[in-house]
Amino acid sequence: MSADGFTTCLWFDGRAEEAADFYVSVFKKSSVGRVLRYTESGYGTTGSVLTVEFTANGQRFVALNGGPQFQFTEAISFQLDCEDQAEVDHYWEKLVEGGGEHGPCGWLKDRFGVSWQVNPVRLTEMISDPDTRKADRALKAMMAMGKIDIAALEKAYAGE
Repeated sequence: MSADGFTTCLWFDGRAEEAADFYVSVFKKSSVGRVLRYTESGYGTTGSVLTVEFTANGQRFVALNGGPQFQFTEAISFQLDCEDQAEVDHYWEKLVEGGGEHGPCGWLKDRFGVSWQVNPVRLTEMISDPDTRKADRALKAMMAMGKIDIAALEKAYAGE
């Protein structure tokens, strides 16, 4: 196995290039790489995009135009560990641009149906606290939220 880790392959129905361009626009440390096109093999329209290699936030991906057979579900999601409320706010809005939808507990779907968890690092710290009363209060507060509000979590965590 390559020492460079994994590459995530995302399956799209004709929107691989659009998706790669979108993700590159959302995250720092991102770029589009090699674009492969269908040949005269008969599997796709000759010259249309087969795959797009891209890097988003330093992670490697391949966007594949595989057809309508498969759709994304919440069974797989990407978790964004945000340092502060400004990052949470940025990704919470940016990732739904163009037709995505907000969900509960920091979850959302982008316009391609890919699920994301937009969570502050502080949330994980609070809900993993050995003081189970504090952790429970923070978890209960999070479960009632759409976008995660760090200040509200802190208040719940402190028992205010």
